[in-house]
Parts: sequence; structure tokens; C-alpha cells
Amino acid sequence: MNELTAAWRGEFPGLEQSIYLNTCSLGQLSRRSMEAMQRFMELWQRYGASAWYELWWGELADARARFARLINAQPHEIAILPNVGVALSVIASSLDYAERPEIVVTEMDFPTLPYQWMARGREGAQVRLLHSTDRIGVDLDAFAAAINTHTALVATTHVFFTSGWIQDIAAIAELAHNRGALCLVDGYQAAGQLPVDVKAAGVDIYLSGGLKWLLGGPGVVFMYVREELIDRLEPTTTGWFAAKEMFKFNPVRFERADDARRFEPGTPAVAAVYAANAGMSIIEEIGPAAVRARTRELVADLAARLRAAGLAPRLPQDMDRHAGIVMLPAAQPAQTVAALKDRRIIVDHRPGAVRLSPYFYNTEAENQAVVDAIGDALASQGAEDGP
Repeated sequence: MNELTAAWRGEFPGLEQSIYLNTCSLGQLSRRSMEAMQRFMELWQRYGASAWYELWWGELADARARFARLINAQPHEIAILPNVGVALSVIASSLDYAERPEIVVTEMDFPTLPYQWMARGREGAQVRLLHSTDRIGVDLDAFAAAINTHTALVATTHVFFTSGWIQDIAAIAELAHNRGALCLVDGYQAAGQLPVDVKAAGVDIYLSGGLKWLLGGPGVVFMYVREELIDRLEPTTTGWFAAKEMFKFNPVRFERADDARRFEPGTPAVAAVYAANAGMSIIEEIGPAAVRARTRELVADLAARLRAAGLAPRLPQDMDRHAGIVMLPAAQPAQTVAALKDRRIIVDHRPGAVRLSPYFYNTEAENQAVVDAIGDALASQGAEDGP
């Protein structure tokens, strides 16, 4: 067994119960995160509301600092929100659509991105939707042709959720900035499994959270906003956490915080923050570069085993641009996933395909077991269909 995998598999007790190739939907629960949530409950019981001032406020600061380190940012550039939808709503409420009404998105992005601005048509927002020619990526030329002086924001994804394609976010940010537009990147499928450097990439806004590759579970999203941009954005979707002097509880005058806290509408889910901190601590210890190297090995191994079994995964030709998601086109993907679940194999499906996502805690033997189970499921489906 690979040295990294052997060192960390024991941290995830769920791996003793099933074969789990579904981190792109939900990361495995670690012992650290379980212990962290137990600690949160014990502190809640012991301290009550005073835990806010003595303990929880510090936990929020730790979370901002951890995520900042993972993406090469500063803690004051990080906001904590409950999910991507809320984060996007805050940013969308900060934009003026009078002179720059257009938002550039792609059909490969998770739907929350286009939905956010489709819902703001009454405010003047206009969505320009870019298409994929291969269901894997979107050409940079398409971005270049779409971005113009009417573009307010390019809102797209670091790693596409139905292909694993790694976009060149630095090139996209440059295209946006050359036309005076901002660049927002949804990094939910990237942070944790890939090294991320928001400064090198030059993006204005970057989002991710604990649900998937950061191993922290649902309930918390981290949003980076470039320091020079913070004062320029004045969201109207807001709350008491966004106030500069929040503990004055002043209902007469609202002044936004000077840092990224101005993008936090309200009280965060502190239990989720405890779990997220524990998950991020694992990624920090291993290092995103080592995680990327091991995951890349497993993806290449899985792809080779699928092909050896006569199956045809949908993958990019340039594997340097491919992350930890393998799509296997299937006539009945939901039925295939259900058949694997009966064999204690957890994978997922998206329209027209079974979705597989090995991570550093998986093994080559598990890859083979998944391939064998898929072959059996497809054969069974063929037998049911009859001649």
C-alpha cells in the first residue's frame, strides 16, 4: 500500500465499512472532526453563551487563518458563510448592473453560479452562458470572445464537477481584468486536492468549503476577497456580523467592517467550523502538493483499470489538467450506483454518467473492486434488457 495512504487510512473509520470513491460529493468523516464536534458540544454545555467570547471567537479566527494559509491569502481577506449560495448572493448584491450588466458563466459550472444571476434579471443582470464542445472543458477563446466592456464579472469554476477539468484561472482572471471586469472562482472541487495560490492566479474572489476535499463536512464556506477590492464592494445582503463594531448593537447607524467580515451576513454554524478546522488540519499536515500527487496516481490507475475492462471513461487528453473526478458514461447511472451501494461501494452519478472520485485515503485494490462491481452491474442490466 502507498505510504501516504497507509499513514492516513486509519484516520477515517468509514473506510472500514465501505469502499468510498465519492469525495467529490462529500469527504470522509475523520476521527479529528468527530472529536472536534464532540469538543464543541462539551464546551457549549460547560460555558453556555460565554463560550462565544472565551472560545468560539478564537475558533473562527483559526478557521480564517487556516483557509488563508491553504490558498496563500491573509486572514482578513477571508469571510465565513454557510454555503456557496449565500456567498454568491452577498457578492451579487455588491455589484452595480447599470453600466456593466453582463455576468459570464459556463454550462460546466455548478448551477448555483448561473442561477444566482439568472434570478437577478429584475436588477438588470444579464447572463452570458458559454458552452463546452466536449463536455470536459471550455476553451479560453470562448471566454475571450464573451468578455467585453459590459462584463461586470466572470464567475466560473476551478475544477468542473462533471469532468474534473482544471481551468486556467490565472488566464481567465487576466482576460477579465483586461476588460475591466472582476473574476470570481468557485474552488469547491479544487481546494484540498490541489495546491491553490490566489495571489499567483490573480483572482478577485475565491470560494471553497469543508464539504468535499477539505474534509470538514457541510455548513461552512470560506470566501477570499482580494484586499484591494474589499472596500469597493458594499453588499446589501448583510447582517450584524458585517458591522464594523458589531458588539455595539447600534440600530441607528450601519458601518461595514473594514475586512472581509463585511461579507458575513450573520452568526456562523460554529459546530461546522470546528469540524472544518479539523479537516483542514489534515490537509495542512499532508500538504496539498502531496495530496495532488497521490490522487493523480489513483486517478490514472482507475482510468487504466476501467479501460482494461473494456469501459470508456470520459477524460481529458491532458492529464495535467485533470483532477480527482472520473466520469464513466452510462445508460442507467442511477441504477449502477444503487447496485454498487448494495455491495458497500459508495460512488455517485450525474446526468448520463457514473462519477468516481478517489482520494489519498483510497487504494488501487479499491479501484479494482469498483471496476469489477461496475462490470457486474452493467452485465446485469444488459441481461435484464434481454436480447
